Amino acid sequence: MRTLLLLLACLLTPFALAAEKPPTQPGANGDSAGQPEVTISQEAGQQVEEYRANGKLYMIKITPKHGVPYYLVDERGDGKFARQESLDSGMRVPRWVLFTF
Repeated sequence: MRTLLLLLACLLTPFALAAEKPPTQPGANGDSAGQPEVTISQEAGQQVEEYRANGKLYMIKITPKHGVPYYLVDERGDGKFARQESLDSGMRVPRWVLFTF
């Protein structure tokens, strides 16, 4: 009985996947939901990139003419931006190989 149910599930899976609505390309029909909006401007010898999601500013990347880029990030969504030197959180996930087959 379990084998029959497993076989039936395997046979119906492609039909279920085909019935799903294909993802829409952003900008194809004017809908850019879920995609960040980026505004790039030049101010006082530096490049400023403003990142918005759903019209709300959440990150600013500042690239000075001579220097290292840095980020201003609204971490809590309250409009207060904190400076970060990079977007790297510093957390490293161990990737040890325990067994190979």
